[in-house]
Amino acid sequence: MREQVTEARRIVVKVGSSSLTTAAGGLDAQRVDALVDALARCPAEVVLVSSGAIAAGLAPLGLSRRPRDLATQQAAASVGQGLLMRAYNDAFAQHQRVVGQVLLTVDDVTRRVHYRNAYRTLRRLLDLRAIPVVNENDTVATEEIRFGDNDRLAALVASLVHADLLVLLSDVDGLYTGDPSLPGSTAVTDVRSPDDLRHINVKRPGKAGVGTGGMVTKVEAARIATTSGIPVVLTSAPNAKAALAGEPVGTLFHRQRERPQARLFWLAHATSPRGRLHLDAGAVQAVIQRHASLLPAGITAVDGRFAAGDPVDLVDVGGVPVARGLVNYDATELPPLLGRSTGELAKALGPAYEREVVHRDDLVLL
Repeated sequence: MREQVTEARRIVVKVGSSSLTTAAGGLDAQRVDALVDALARCPAEVVLVSSGAIAAGLAPLGLSRRPRDLATQQAAASVGQGLLMRAYNDAFAQHQRVVGQVLLTVDDVTRRVHYRNAYRTLRRLLDLRAIPVVNENDTVATEEIRFGDNDRLAALVASLVHADLLVLLSDVDGLYTGDPSLPGSTAVTDVRSPDDLRHINVKRPGKAGVGTGGMVTKVEAARIATTSGIPVVLTSAPNAKAALAGEPVGTLFHRQRERPQARLFWLAHATSPRGRLHLDAGAVQAVIQRHASLLPAGITAVDGRFAAGDPVDLVDVGGVPVARGLVNYDATELPPLLGRSTGELAKALGPAYEREVVHRDDLVLL
């Protein structure tokens, strides 16, 4: 038995579209019931990150396949999200459990106030013994503020709620050294370090054609979670009950380190930079080696359109990102300040310009 599973007190479970729906669209009631039965019997607190809203909305709208354009995806999600939640509500009610819907966008987990609100909502639902059902808010998310796939969302939610385990359920029963349908491919039962993945081909999409992920997104989600101190089990949805019981099914990704500071973890993994600040060699050294704040004197150029509070990448003289932080100035404010000391700026422009461009508490190394 896997102790990482049996000792977990809070578990995030992610299930993909292909495990809940058919390729033609529409929810498969038997699959939903089987998943809910496994989750309802789990003694740990459970947060469910569920795909399937867009896929569930295809058939009612007369769509034969997942649409490519964002507007039609959002229309399908608006129809399918209600159907998905009704299915979960009815299935969990058979176990006397209540579900709560939590729809997130990237802004909800990168802006400090939104981040705290998301945590408080999820925490309170768990305190009330409800099952939070989390999904990306597809109906309003734009290309710029999308998570991209629910595997990544699940890893970030696992960090947000301080989970002890992340379980990724899909249509494949684990990680293989190659395409599992080909001879010679073997199952990988344990991944203890990135070195274990060097000779594994994961660039293969899911089989059902109704989701956005694939094995590559699951491995990336496992990397995010394990570097946050959270072990990951990757297996198929029919193995959910066995996986949650600690049986050695699928692939176990062992955690890589202890938990980092939560907000900095989210800054590194949940945000998309809105711009770039080019640093001179001295500023790079100060940020990386001395963990100092970034001052205007060390910036040589500014790229992008961003506002104060947005995430930006700090890049070295070769253009390689070395850190990410929340900037204290708008992009239009910065150019006249570059290369000047804070003391000089305060004297010339007033005390408001004595502040850091990126404070060290709002900065994470990449």
